Amino acid sequence: MMLPGLAYLIINNYAPMFGLIIAFKNINFSQGIWGSDWIGLQNFEYLFKTQDAYIITRNTILYNGGFIILNLVIAVGIAILLNEIRSKIMARFYQSVVLLPFLISMVIVSYLVYAVLSIETGFMNKTVLPFLGLDSISWYSEAQYWPYILTIVHVWKSVGFYCVVYLAAIIGIDQEYYEAATLDGASKWQQIKSITLPLISPVITMMTLLAIGRIFYSDFGLFYQVPMDAGALSDTTNVIDTYVYRGLMQLGDIGMSSAAGLYQSLVGFILVLLANYIVRKINKDNALF
Repeated sequence: MMLPGLAYLIINNYAPMFGLIIAFKNINFSQGIWGSDWIGLQNFEYLFKTQDAYIITRNTILYNGGFIILNLVIAVGIAILLNEIRSKIMARFYQSVVLLPFLISMVIVSYLVYAVLSIETGFMNKTVLPFLGLDSISWYSEAQYWPYILTIVHVWKSVGFYCVVYLAAIIGIDQEYYEAATLDGASKWQQIKSITLPLISPVITMMTLLAIGRIFYSDFGLFYQVPMDAGALSDTTNVIDTYVYRGLMQLGDIGMSSAAGLYQSLVGFILVLLANYIVRKINKDNALF
């Protein structure tokens, strides 16, 4: 029964690792991968001598760092609010509303964003800005707005998933704790601070550390589809994933793309190991208590 799964794992995850050698070669299609000249670390040297390495690394880490913090705070807050809804019908309705964006394709999300930000017909330029007495903005050529736009879009789309996870943890808390706190005269905020947050802290810790382990990987659709691949926004929206894609598909620089991809994979692998070590250590310490 394991054979199909193992075959898929080998074909999909391990066989492509043969391509790592491309990062160390000057690929010539007429000679093939093995016949192409070996150039060692020249692709990496060229990558890190340009401004691109700093920009894509900075954007990847800062965006994902901000996403981790906002997803944590907003998802926990919404989960606590949903837990306070006593009507089962309304609770399920609100849970579905919060989770729905997570199930929408990023391509569809990009067109929803375009409907809001379009220069000619967008909701912002045609309704909101005129109401505030402001001039129209060419959103897809003004890079300074996009850190906020991408952050809002990401949180709107992904917070529902994290909310469901934290809500499940909150529902699993024994209600006797809250009943005892109510008898002692504790307010809702005191119950949240002294019961809810401490008891779901292991789930919060694990979800956060898992997210940190993937901090070097970005949502390709968010950074490529939503800005509509606008060149004027590249300094703000370019991350490692989009850089690898553009280097391969637009520039045709296979060696550079492979070097950037290997750089991402190595750093991501180290972060995953560190996150795994921290999670194991925390779980071990919790087991002792």
